Amino acid sequence: MKRKILSIVMALTVVIGIVFAGCGSKTDDKKTTDGSGSSSGTAEYAIILKPLSNDFWANMKAGIEKEAKELGVTVDVFAAQSEDDTEGQLKILENCISKGYKAIGVAPISPTNLINGIVEANKKGIYVMNIDEKIDMDTLKNAGGSVIAFATTDNEKVGEKGANYIMEQLKDGGEVAIIEGKAGNASGEYRKNGATTAFTANSAFKLVASQPADWDRQKALDTAASMIQKYPNLKAIYCCNDTMALGALQAVKNANKLGKIMVVGTDGAAEAIDSVKAGELSATVAQDSAGIGAVSLKTMVETVKAGKAIDVNATPETIPVDSYIVTKDS
Repeated sequence: MKRKILSIVMALTVVIGIVFAGCGSKTDDKKTTDGSGSSSGTAEYAIILKPLSNDFWANMKAGIEKEAKELGVTVDVFAAQSEDDTEGQLKILENCISKGYKAIGVAPISPTNLINGIVEANKKGIYVMNIDEKIDMDTLKNAGGSVIAFATTDNEKVGEKGANYIMEQLKDGGEVAIIEGKAGNASGEYRKNGATTAFTANSAFKLVASQPADWDRQKALDTAASMIQKYPNLKAIYCCNDTMALGALQAVKNANKLGKIMVVGTDGAAEAIDSVKAGELSATVAQDSAGIGAVSLKTMVETVKAGKAIDVNATPETIPVDSYIVTKDS
């Protein structure tokens, strides 16, 4: 009899163990291990950004989360590991698709790295919102995909504002240079083009160099140092983001030319603004990344509530968010 009872107890122990193991595996499945962030398992919306180590994206995340509270919705925010993590970012999108979110927002690392994922999301009836970095819309359409809208700052105007500020300060003109972002990155290209057009339209200024530094501080320092050595009469450098501007500023300091060479950045990052207020960085063209994130989530929620059909042939609406110059006096 004792043996029979012992056998029953052992059998029950095995069954209970299996049940709990099964529950544990379901909980683990709700975690997203790629990139930064994890799935709550209950959110209806997901947004995939670039690295949160950059203030621009960290501020956008904060704006998204604040808007979610105001709208009474839940959102999972993920981020790529680096500015080069194109495959990793695509994997995050694929994982989000498998979780069944109603809408997913994406800030792609390149104009094309998420296209296959967007097409797959559309096939499953998931809306996709394009954030900040513009997707190659022609390639996306040809692949059979679409996005509901594109929220961004006019990056060409951002570059133009940076160049115009430099020219307003340098009344006598002179030699200027541009430090670009990563080759092929749409936002960086637009900023460079805006600054280039502004500089070349003014005969008092000569654009002597325009080189990429891949959004990297050390590369920007090295690039700026080379420019300063090659062009001893250089008066100003416009940088396509603040990380590079701070690198260029260090090169100016190293050359003992602080106050003689202007450096203007882009984004309005906290460290850059502190440098501007300290009288070192000349200015930064600030973008409202929190606002971009907020309007993106709001558009996603409104689209889901409206139950709009996904239309590959529709031209996505562009939702502009303004930029502004931050100076020591502003």
